[in-house]
Amino acid sequence: MPSPFDLAGKVAVVTGSSKGIGRAIVECLAGMGAKVVVSSRKKEPCEAVAAGIRERGGEAAVITCNVSRREEVEALIDGTNKQYGGIDIMVCNAAVNPVFGPLAKLTDEAFDNIMIANVKATIWFANLACPGMAARGGGALIIISSIGGMRGSEMLGAYGISKAADFSLARSLAVEWGPKNIRVNCVAPGLIKTDFARALWENETAVAARNARTPLRRLGTPEEIGGVAAFLATPAASYITGQVIVADGGVTIAGG
Repeated sequence: MPSPFDLAGKVAVVTGSSKGIGRAIVECLAGMGAKVVVSSRKKEPCEAVAAGIRERGGEAAVITCNVSRREEVEALIDGTNKQYGGIDIMVCNAAVNPVFGPLAKLTDEAFDNIMIANVKATIWFANLACPGMAARGGGALIIISSIGGMRGSEMLGAYGISKAADFSLARSLAVEWGPKNIRVNCVAPGLIKTDFARALWENETAVAARNARTPLRRLGTPEEIGGVAAFLATPAASYITGQVIVADGGVTIAGG
């Protein structure tokens, strides 16, 4: 009986995969046998990740992409199709958060930038990648969201709005593409020790207070999210769709 965690022969694209959670995801998928496309805005760090995957016996290509630009999103999908003949797994991980402050001071430009990169781009990826997945017999679309979409925030409200939109988007896409055997799910991490979230974990006093309210009493690591996303891409998750998988050390269930 084949392993339900085997991804041999599958093709996976992961946006924002030159570092942090995206890197952990693309490395995990490659370790499970998938051919992967490492993608971010800058080529050099992507090449470093791909080189590491190849050194470990995996197969990896690099296609740069700024997800806020539709023409680059199209080029990423087209380039992957030319390189590997199709896509089985699409992970929408790249996101932005250019503001840290109350909604009362949010500019239209900043809000538009957040929603384009964090929400609109995922719709682009779905509309471009899912038809090809359907033609191959099915696939998995995975959106990396955040528990910020479940909670109010005085300083991260705009980001939280975009992450809440991810949940609804996953549900609608799951209904739309389910008949074609395409599963769509979200991962909602808590506070993970990445460069993206550096402003939230550099304050030792704030982190200590947060950890005291977190059942596991610590922050998460990118690798702990990489495994969750990779699981959703495998046959082991073949009956899971339209769901939000929370990976936050228990902080959202602890109250306080």
